[in-house]
Amino acid sequence: MSARIELGFIGAGNMAGALIKGLLTSGAYGRETLIVFDRNASVLKERADAHAIRPAGSNREVVRESPVVVLAVKPQNMQELLEEIRPEVRDDHLFISIAAGIPLRLIRDILGRDIPMVRVMPNTPALVLQGISALAPNEMAGPDHLALAAKIFDAVGQTVVVAESMMDAVTALSGSGPGYLFRMMECLVDAGVGVGLDREIAKRLVVQTFVGAARLAQESKDPLSRLREMVTSPGGTTEAGLAAFNGMGLEETICKAIRAAYERSLELGRRF
Repeated sequence: MSARIELGFIGAGNMAGALIKGLLTSGAYGRETLIVFDRNASVLKERADAHAIRPAGSNREVVRESPVVVLAVKPQNMQELLEEIRPEVRDDHLFISIAAGIPLRLIRDILGRDIPMVRVMPNTPALVLQGISALAPNEMAGPDHLALAAKIFDAVGQTVVVAESMMDAVTALSGSGPGYLFRMMECLVDAGVGVGLDREIAKRLVVQTFVGAARLAQESKDPLSRLREMVTSPGGTTEAGLAAFNGMGLEETICKAIRAAYERSLELGRRF
């Protein structure tokens, strides 16, 4: 007798792949309890073969067989998908959406049914199981539903719980955050080359510095300001560099960047 399906994925892109990998690696789910579907047959085959999980024949099959469904499709495809799967939705379903900018009220309105739902904003470090995901439940989702959603996303990093009204702020900070850091890393590598370093060596120095500093910040009980002070000797090199940053308005620049991303997230959300 085959195992009962416990979790289904609609959409087999990079984030779905990261989640499947994390769930199997952590042992949170067995491969025989997962099912996935994607309209792109080659993407579906690649994902199913890579993880030895069952490919479904349709979106409706995923919903019909899975008590928990992760909606991992692009925002522009969400309405069409919801209209397609609507006949299969049951009151005991839990839907988890990672579609950026799509409010839970829209999913509810299209489905025409009040069911437990959790909206999630993961970020790209989930691809290496080091992400941070913000979870926002609707009123129908109880503690057990939220714990189940957290279990899924804890498999690719860490989770926090926020009100859905905070999702635009989360998007601006951690959703877009990797892009800011990659850009900063690019600039640091270029600066290293500018003072004579080989580019590959500069990249290794920069990447490991970010990795190590992040790990230190994660594991230390000291506030970030104290960690900064530990590196900053009076009259030393770090102090000189920080003075240049501060003179050019580093904090103001970062705040403006977050605000710009936040406003853009609000604007995109209003389209729905």
